[in-house]
Amino acid sequence: MRANNDYVSVSDVSGKPEALGWGSLGVSIYVKVLVIGGLLWYLFREEMDGIVHRWVSDPSWSHGFLIPLFSLYFLNQRKKEILRLQTRPNYIGLVCMIFCIIFYPLNIVQFKVAYARPLMVVATLGTIVFFLGGWRLVKYAWLPVLYLMFAIPLPARLYRSITIPMRQFAAQIAAILLNLVPDLETTVNGVVIDVVYKGVRMEPGLDVAEACSGMRLLMAFLALGVAMAYLHDRPVWQRIVLLASTIPIAILCNIVRVTVTGFIYILWDPRYAHGIYHDMLGMAMLPLAFGFYGFLAWFMSNLFEAEGALKQDVIVRRRD
Repeated sequence: MRANNDYVSVSDVSGKPEALGWGSLGVSIYVKVLVIGGLLWYLFREEMDGIVHRWVSDPSWSHGFLIPLFSLYFLNQRKKEILRLQTRPNYIGLVCMIFCIIFYPLNIVQFKVAYARPLMVVATLGTIVFFLGGWRLVKYAWLPVLYLMFAIPLPARLYRSITIPMRQFAAQIAAILLNLVPDLETTVNGVVIDVVYKGVRMEPGLDVAEACSGMRLLMAFLALGVAMAYLHDRPVWQRIVLLASTIPIAILCNIVRVTVTGFIYILWDPRYAHGIYHDMLGMAMLPLAFGFYGFLAWFMSNLFEAEGALKQDVIVRRRD
């Protein structure tokens, strides 16, 4: 066994490195994790129950069930590095943990910032990791911990303030595209597209509802975009581009959804623009978004690989 400042290398008798697994931590470590997890749940049980209930009852946040699984997957990707760490407690983390525990009931009684309550769950978990593992563990655990914030529903007021402009923008672009159809005229009134087709006004107008705001797709796709950017072995700038692209791709796919819904409503049958058909069209936007995302990733990879290959193929010949 050979130790350096950060890692411990374990070898068997043949001299080959042993395969490190989570089982090598020992029972005592898992007992400590269960105790800490139980205490964390007991302290924040109301917030956790409220978050899970929102995942179940609100389709816009149903992706929340997947977020903890992604966080565990991120940790598993760094399994070898984490298991080789020689961690040591950091008492700055202890001070931060105590602050979070004190601030939580103080916020409920005094400050009354509703969104801060579920955030304290993630913050407290982060301070526990910092306290027990120090900076060495934080180096590998900061993203899995922060990633849990994607599972926390936004405050209703903030959510509405974001969705209303997105609904209006989608309605305006969809109306422009619908006007390209002969004998079809549309005007936008807020989030409602008024339709006149072949001189007949269609009632009711096409309402771009909150479910069509694209916020559901945006939040889910943004979380998945972070995961893909983290897991892909790419230059940093390409990861940043992929992450930044999730927002315009989600908005574009939502415009496609609203426009297609409009065509179905006007040119086919209004009943297919509501209910389960409407929900199925919304679900179809996720693979479309992944298609755009995958094309962008493929384009960047092949573009710069091709340029590198051209440089390697250049042969410099010396004149005799």
